[in-house]
Amino acid sequence: MALEKERINSVRPNKHLPFNKREIQEIVQLIESGVPRRDIIAKYGMHIGTLSVWMKRYGSADHQVGHRVYSPTEKRTILRSIASGMTIREVCIAFGIKSKTTVITWLKQEQVENNELSKNASPVVSSRKEKSEEPTAEIQTLQAQLEQARLKIQALETMIDIAQEKLGVDIRKKSGAKQSAK
Repeated sequence: MALEKERINSVRPNKHLPFNKREIQEIVQLIESGVPRRDIIAKYGMHIGTLSVWMKRYGSADHQVGHRVYSPTEKRTILRSIASGMTIREVCIAFGIKSKTTVITWLKQEQVENNELSKNASPVVSSRKEKSEEPTAEIQTLQAQLEQARLKIQALETMIDIAQEKLGVDIRKKSGAKQSAK
């Protein structure tokens, strides 16, 4: 009910008139000084989208609205922290992540990727299982070696990604690239 009174007693007599630059700067300064956005929206009778655009254009970097994009290296570091025993809440605090949902989504994506890696090996294994119920020791050894090789490849590709990101140099060979003269 208090919000309805504020909207009725809005600072602006006609909410359909455009804001001038001075008003926009005052509103941005109010938000940067700590006034909640919903109070500003109610007081001035404006849309949240308008306020977001103004904060992007005229606000400081701390108050701009937008999603942070995390690099693959940052995601891997965060996921490794969870694997080493940190909770999702602790990771969010340590790495400045605003939402636990972001980390949970990354964990689910990682789980799907790991399942895809293990599924790639299962068609070969399942066709052999149909022939004989018990896999022999040799097959089990080969499966373990294959899984180790997959993990090693994934680790090496991760290292290449990190090196490319840190050094800014393309390490992987492009198809059709000419060899350097010796």
